Amino acid sequence: MAAYPPNEMDDAFKALADPSRRRLLDSLNERNGQTLRELCSGLDMARQSVSKHLAVLEAAGLVTSVRRGREKLHYLNPAPINEISERWINRYERARVHALADLKRALEDTSMDTPSFVYTTYIKTTPERLWQALTDPAFTQRYWGATFDSDWEAGSTMTWTQRGVTVADPAQVVLESDPYRRLAYSWHTFAPELAEALDLTAEVRERVAAEQRSKVSFELEPLGELVKLTVVHDGFEPGSVVASMVSQGWPSVLSGLKTLLETGETLPAGSEPPVPDRLGLTTRQDEKAAPR
Repeated sequence: MAAYPPNEMDDAFKALADPSRRRLLDSLNERNGQTLRELCSGLDMARQSVSKHLAVLEAAGLVTSVRRGREKLHYLNPAPINEISERWINRYERARVHALADLKRALEDTSMDTPSFVYTTYIKTTPERLWQALTDPAFTQRYWGATFDSDWEAGSTMTWTQRGVTVADPAQVVLESDPYRRLAYSWHTFAPELAEALDLTAEVRERVAAEQRSKVSFELEPLGELVKLTVVHDGFEPGSVVASMVSQGWPSVLSGLKTLLETGETLPAGSEPPVPDRLGLTTRQDEKAAPR
């Protein structure tokens, strides 16, 4: 298993054993991105108790926090659950661990009113190397299957190439660029050619095309031999299809990034099902096969 803070998986299991902490996770699952005050009022728990439980959950990696002005927002972090899934669920695939699979799905759920995706992982690398892996096409092609053409200056445009489709749009821009510390950019346009490459139906394409453009940010924080990487993807509308797509896709992309930087290898091809299958969406092939 790749490097995480010491005993991270043990800490996750210990944190999940407490019913009060599970209530906090349930509250964040229902509405992600809550302040301490909101969590206290929603759970009828003392502020000091909630603060202590949050500290345990953050130490275990199950919750991550993001500053928004003067507020500190708390989010579920699916990274440890993803680790549990890879080590226990995918390896053994027995009925007695289905409860863990249900927990994984619950913690990655994005059904809240204003969905967002927040993911924190720890990678044994340097900020400089991680920045290169996030921006250099030679790296992104290996773990993401996508490349970006940009000078990575704030305000500069980005050209995306994925699945053999190149998408150039003036609205695809770098929003923030502080090398080795922070990077943010607007999400790509779902051009018809890309939607077709993803095998999405006409109905899903229309829904995706009608949504407002989202944005993603990367925070890099050096911690000794590790770099703490926090990814925040937000700016979605309620009920966003794109939010569901990225929440299913980011864990795989970030696992591939981590694996590549720590081992020099890539994840096995085909380890993730196609986008429509992951999301429970109908594909164009399904439509063709449906009885008339």
